[in-house]
Amino acid sequence: MTEPQGMALSKHLEELRKRLMIAAGAWLVAFLGCYSIAEQLFEQISAPVREVLPEGSSLVFISATEPFFTLLKVSALAGLVVAFPIIIWQVWGFIAPGLYSNEKRLAIPFVFFSSLCFACGTFFGFTLVFPMVFSFLVAYGTGVGGVNAMLSMGAYLTLASRLLIAFGLVFELPIVIFFLARMGIVDHKWLAKNRKFALLMAFVLGAVLTPPDIFSQASIAIPFIVLYEIGIIVARLFGKKKVIEEDDEEQPEKQEKQDD
Repeated sequence: MTEPQGMALSKHLEELRKRLMIAAGAWLVAFLGCYSIAEQLFEQISAPVREVLPEGSSLVFISATEPFFTLLKVSALAGLVVAFPIIIWQVWGFIAPGLYSNEKRLAIPFVFFSSLCFACGTFFGFTLVFPMVFSFLVAYGTGVGGVNAMLSMGAYLTLASRLLIAFGLVFELPIVIFFLARMGIVDHKWLAKNRKFALLMAFVLGAVLTPPDIFSQASIAIPFIVLYEIGIIVARLFGKKKVIEEDDEEQPEKQEKQDD
């Protein structure tokens, strides 16, 4: 006997609430741990811009509360990175009941590779993109006559956080495509056919998530395109195998010939 729709919905909402609470709790614990070393974390995350500032320039704060809230934000960002495996595990736990038994066995690989891709994305952005982007932006700004580079620590962290999260999420693209292909929602042919729309989306995301310069936008768009192509290969190798309907249609014809 099936459960009433309202009762089933209530169970889903209760499960969602439980998963969200666990994820939020993990983030909070990681946040508190990171807050104890918040100054060191900010020193590390601000290194790319401090290295390209002209001599005599430095990061500044323009309000009395800015340093306090900046350290809170950097602790929250670091806590998100630390707690990401637990958060993604809760995401898996919520969607797992709707999967087949063979798909449920992918839990550990899903959590591992999702965390790895997110970490690789943030590492790629911080070590390779940040120096290039902030070097260009600072050089452009200081080229304006009579202007000194004195960047707000809060404004810098806001931009850096947005970029790091964007890179982390973009690097999740092959994982997303893998599971969409495994569930039969997309396949490699459909992905290849819609490559031009992915190209457009890549530059739209680059324009929305990054500063309005070509280097920043390309730093998001190019990895997105490369990872989309990797996703096509992943979908080809691991996508759900479709049943060929022609074989089923040929069976009656073969049987008729044998009867004759």
